Amino acid sequence: MSQRSRRTVRVRPRTGVLALLLSLLMLLAAGCSPSEGGGGNAETKTLLVGATAQPPTMDPTANDAAAISQVMLYNVYETLVKVDSQGKLQPLLAQRWDVSPDNLTYTFIMDPSAKFASGRPVTAKDVVWSMDRIRSGNATATLKRQLSLVEQATATDTNTLTVKLTRPSNMWLWDMSSTAGMVFDSEAGTDLAAQTAGSGPFQLTEWLPGVSVTLGKNTGYWATPARFDEVTFRYFSDPNAMNAAMLSGELDIISNLQAPAALPQFEDPSRFTVVEGTTNGEVVLSMNNRSPGLSDPRVRQAIRYAIDKKGLRDTVWAGKGLLIGAMVPPTDPWYEDRTGDFPYDPEKAKQLLAEAGVQNLRLRLRLPTLPYATSAGQFVASQLKQVGIEATIDQLEFPARWVDTVLTRGDYDMSIVSHVEARDIVRFANPDYYFHYDNPEFQRLVAEADRGPAAEQAPKLKEATKLMSSDAAADWLFLLPNLVITRPEITGVPQNATTLSFDLTTIASR
Repeated sequence: MSQRSRRTVRVRPRTGVLALLLSLLMLLAAGCSPSEGGGGNAETKTLLVGATAQPPTMDPTANDAAAISQVMLYNVYETLVKVDSQGKLQPLLAQRWDVSPDNLTYTFIMDPSAKFASGRPVTAKDVVWSMDRIRSGNATATLKRQLSLVEQATATDTNTLTVKLTRPSNMWLWDMSSTAGMVFDSEAGTDLAAQTAGSGPFQLTEWLPGVSVTLGKNTGYWATPARFDEVTFRYFSDPNAMNAAMLSGELDIISNLQAPAALPQFEDPSRFTVVEGTTNGEVVLSMNNRSPGLSDPRVRQAIRYAIDKKGLRDTVWAGKGLLIGAMVPPTDPWYEDRTGDFPYDPEKAKQLLAEAGVQNLRLRLRLPTLPYATSAGQFVASQLKQVGIEATIDQLEFPARWVDTVLTRGDYDMSIVSHVEARDIVRFANPDYYFHYDNPEFQRLVAEADRGPAAEQAPKLKEATKLMSSDAAADWLFLLPNLVITRPEITGVPQNATTLSFDLTTIASR
């Protein structure tokens, strides 16, 4: 085994002043200003990216936090196929693939030039090993469920992979374009938080928990080389601090602006470029359908009527983002505008609460410490109070406390978080997921959409979406826009964020 295949990632704990000093030293090491040579100097071309949600671990299989895949997906770990900025599947490690007439067997032809950062070729056996690692290891329940459809994965030869499913699935290949489909170097070891084991254009070199993640260029990358020698993601809990860092020249990119009201500060085209598009990030007012106060659909419907979504978006997110009314962004084939299902109508909300015999309802609104969630939560609580619902706000540190309390244990009545996973309407078909929405008819429609002919998928999911909306399984406040701020010499930033990845593979500096 080569030395490079056991490359150790530096992981340093965050310890107050020490973490701040380390962060400052890291900036100094990158050069006096990120404006010099694409964020560094003539010797080292670096890129500094501002981000918000910080990863709790660097092992993408150990935690469902989207912040992990934001850094690692496509940049460090690659998949058989990837999703482009238009939401279409494209080849990556697989040059091509075929599907049997019964939709049960997939045959992938691997790119023979693909290799890991260790120098080893990426083989069909590595893909099988990666799938088995998730299926039988300590991976998250979400990833295990996505791979549970695999009956058998076989390396027919070095570059040919055959995957047989237990049943047809129109979603399975899309799942394989994300975290569940990451391919790991089978000879690099299993501690993915402490070493790099991918085939992407970058390698994980340093993680300062709560402060930054640094990726180094994979100099032996098998496809188009990375345009930067080093990329550092810096994390900011305060969006204004991130804006200030961009304005002062300490950042090259804001990966997604968390204070849209600040957009006028970046209007000077000689200093900044603003990229505006769409995301998969549905900002969901989650409702625990098992909560005694929310088990009656009339109460959930009342909550939907009670909230002025346009007013919320205009107040919280400076009018940016799309009102959607359901768990479907416009880049999904089954998108329909469902904002008319529950127009703002406080009197209708009061009427439904009276019909349900509900008075003085008190609910726990447990929010992650994310800018949009904090601001939206205050707006929601104020609107609910006007119809007689008292929402007590409880802020939970994100991701650790929120994931444990809300996502894992379901100890909440309502919450607000952006669900950025692609095609995630299917989450509502799992009654054990933290929404705890249990509607057999909805589950049937989702199952038929997945198992049936591809042509029937969109119509079935449109029907399922309508049912879920009318049932008020949750409320959908708005769709987060993709608002990226860059220095004018930075190019290649995708307009739309259609995956979990902040994809560095297309980004360059003039």
